Amino acid sequence: MQTENVNLPITVTVRHETVTDSLREYAHKKIEGLHLDYPRIIEAKAILDVQKNRHIAEIILFCANHIVIEAHTEGPDMYAAIDQTIDKIARRMRKQKTRLLKKRRPHRNESIRYIDESFYDETALDHPEESDKDPEPFLVHTDNYRVRTMYKEDAVMELELTDRPFVLYKSARRDCLTILYRRKDGEYAAMRLDK
Repeated sequence: MQTENVNLPITVTVRHETVTDSLREYAHKKIEGLHLDYPRIIEAKAILDVQKNRHIAEIILFCANHIVIEAHTEGPDMYAAIDQTIDKIARRMRKQKTRLLKKRRPHRNESIRYIDESFYDETALDHPEESDKDPEPFLVHTDNYRVRTMYKEDAVMELELTDRPFVLYKSARRDCLTILYRRKDGEYAAMRLDK
């Protein structure tokens, strides 16, 4: 799992004061160090403002799925203000994840189901249609895939948190099997599977 934001576009703007390299690097390091869990950060902006003896740090994160998280803090010096703002941002990111996890979560007793999977070799094509028995399956690898009942938002988050190429789930809204996958352009696509 990736624990640091790599090549994240970060813009640091300083108002009413000249920006120093150490201040810019400190803000970069703090924003890049935000734990990558959920939501995935696409772009970050830090606005550092000095008004007389007031040091104000504002950080805005533009995340996947059109989520914008922002926080600002006033501190005795700019470094302390950045630290306090990063703490607020981290709490809001955790809150966003918890809110999405709790939102309309299906009941536990109807959330797990297993799908049997069978593979056939070429002889299955010549199997007579009027036969009472199905052709014998060819076993490649047996594995149980847990299918949970969830909403699309939960499936997107599960796909974000795992390295799987897709998530198969039973839609809690439409009561049908759905497969959610990441397209080459980075967006998500969902395909409904007929029963």
